[in-house]
Amino acid sequence: MADRTKRPTRAGTPRPAPARASIAASDVRRLLDDPAAPPLLRLLGLVTERGGASADSHRKIKQISHFMRLLEPAVTDTLARHEAPVFVDAAAGKGYLGLLLAALPLRAAGRGRVVGIERRDDLVGTVERVATDLTLPFEAVHASTLDAPLPERIHGVFALHACDLATDEAIVRGILAGADTIAVVPCCQAELARLLGDAPRDTAISPLWRGAWHRREFGAHATNVIRALTLEAYGYQVTVTELAGWEHSLKNELILGRRVGRYHLGAWRQRQELLEALGVSPWLVGALDAATPPELRAAHD
Repeated sequence: MADRTKRPTRAGTPRPAPARASIAASDVRRLLDDPAAPPLLRLLGLVTERGGASADSHRKIKQISHFMRLLEPAVTDTLARHEAPVFVDAAAGKGYLGLLLAALPLRAAGRGRVVGIERRDDLVGTVERVATDLTLPFEAVHASTLDAPLPERIHGVFALHACDLATDEAIVRGILAGADTIAVVPCCQAELARLLGDAPRDTAISPLWRGAWHRREFGAHATNVIRALTLEAYGYQVTVTELAGWEHSLKNELILGRRVGRYHLGAWRQRQELLEALGVSPWLVGALDAATPPELRAAHD
């Protein structure tokens, strides 16, 4: 029988196996080795009944696994300090992150819950069924991140690949709630590229976004810099790191904020100077006006 994992080239040298080749169950379980994970992954459609996964599913699992591991210190600390912590999975989509958070650390601790917020009604219904089937401490809410009814005290707000302003909504909701931890992996940052299209083009730095391609790439980078500075300005210690390798996702930047104070005047001034240099005012800035301490307003004025 022919070896189907290799296909000869014209020169007779072997080619690698197709990119979408199935991943063995052992490979999947190496990423998420908790025994509670496989049943959930099957219900989510990420692994088959026999434990295999497509290349696309494998990439998703690896991204979620990395996110979970990077969040682990914050989740562990929150569980140690609070009896019934509440975590929010903003723009939850199919609920991969929130459901795994509920199925692994929270179920192991026997307390705490996750609230998954999603605008799309069909996805809310799907996530609810999975949570019910596995009796997870997870509540699905059909609403926008800003309008969703939530407890007064929120301990963590997370968003994995929430597109464009959905990431900013998660940051705003977390800051307004005084969440201990805010962690986002942004996706599709388009707002600033649009704003830069109308920004002054005769400044020393305007060539950075003059071309459409540069405007999109520079806008995405500047958006995340503004997000990090915003978190710092409102009292968060911020770490920016890679979520997973580029081979798994081009959107792999993790912005992780841990609340350590009320505000940071230096970060506020840096952000304001950057916005003035760019000639833009993103939605994120105005959405937090009402929560801006008088000291920061005075520094800006």
